[in-house]
Amino acid sequence: MRKLTLALCLLLSMAVAAATPVWASSDDGEDVKMLMQELKALKAKLAEMDQLKKKVDELEKKLAESDKKQQNLEKMTVATKKALEPGANEPKIKVGGALRFNYRNTSFNEAQKSKGGDGAFDIFRLDVDGKYNDLIISAQYRWYSYMNVIHHGWVGYDFTEDSQGQLGITQVPFGLLPYASHNWWFGVPYYLGLADDYDMGGKWKYTPGPWDLQLAFFKNAEWGNAGKLERYSFDVVTVGDQQNEETNTLNARLAYTFKPAAKTSIEVGFSGMFGQLYNNTSDGNGTRWAVGPHVNAKFGQFGVQLEAVRYQYNPDNPDGVSDDTVLLGAFAGSYPVASEATVLVGNLSYDVPVDWGPVTGLQFYNDFSMSMKEKSGWSDSYINTLGCLISSGPIYTYVDLVMGKNMVWLGGPSNALAEGDANAEWTALFNINVGYYF
Repeated sequence: MRKLTLALCLLLSMAVAAATPVWASSDDGEDVKMLMQELKALKAKLAEMDQLKKKVDELEKKLAESDKKQQNLEKMTVATKKALEPGANEPKIKVGGALRFNYRNTSFNEAQKSKGGDGAFDIFRLDVDGKYNDLIISAQYRWYSYMNVIHHGWVGYDFTEDSQGQLGITQVPFGLLPYASHNWWFGVPYYLGLADDYDMGGKWKYTPGPWDLQLAFFKNAEWGNAGKLERYSFDVVTVGDQQNEETNTLNARLAYTFKPAAKTSIEVGFSGMFGQLYNNTSDGNGTRWAVGPHVNAKFGQFGVQLEAVRYQYNPDNPDGVSDDTVLLGAFAGSYPVASEATVLVGNLSYDVPVDWGPVTGLQFYNDFSMSMKEKSGWSDSYINTLGCLISSGPIYTYVDLVMGKNMVWLGGPSNALAEGDANAEWTALFNINVGYYF
């Protein structure tokens, strides 16, 4: 009996031991099931968050678009208010001009020397400049004692901040701009039509940063009438057997300005011109061209201008008319010039700020220029001007001693810029020009 009881106890113990793993496995299964349920719930929440994130992104995008529309609306509102202001759509016009008087005494006019010189009215001029949005207008007309002329007159458009077009009588882009001199009398390039020249056509200016590019096409000279000598710019004109006139001219000028130090600027550039010369007698077209580099520098108060130009005219003249010269004219006169020459310019200036009552500045200068004719045996032409510009608010006074040799308008022969005179001497002109600019 004791043995049977022992056996039963042993069997019971073994059954308990065998049942234990089964109970443990059942608990683990429940845990796994719970974990799976939690994981599934978390995945559902993540899916909901993704949907919420997409909705947030969409709302932010719509908000940004709404802000942009609001900004555009505000800009339109400001522009509309500005446009509705009194005078907002009216062009802004500025009217100005100048009144100038002149005193002159020369070494080649005996009557002037005896009288101690002559004082005379120089010009009255009217300037009109205006702008309407991106449209521009600019014009100047001059009244002299012996002629009335247009100086320039054009309409323009600002394509961008750096790009502008001009159409009408506009300045020819060539060489030193705006002037190839400092004095009132100018220099040799002006009297050869190579400086401060205005013709009829179109011009495009592109000025990004230190660059200055100008391209132009000119149909003809400013009046469209080569027989009219009353003009400001020196052009090829028709008189007698000289029947050539300027037509279909292309101009290009490229310049770059360096600024290596404070109050220092150095413009270096190159210009080119090519055009036709129509002859009214032969009904043929000749050619003309000019090229040359220039330097326009400012070192504080000190200034330097340098230029070299090579030009050539190739007229299609009828038999019996020489090709060695062409006829240029302006200021109611005309004269022959060499068909081929090299022109040199060397100008110096020095600015002095002062406080002498109404006088606020002095500019001292010496301007030198010459024409070296290509034809053998022809005499060169020279101008040298020593002078001073006195600035007094709106009043500017030029005091110049102009010296010339083989130079028109300065006592030289009528062919001074053509063959000239091998025995020519230097002549002098003392000139004071007083101008009120308003």
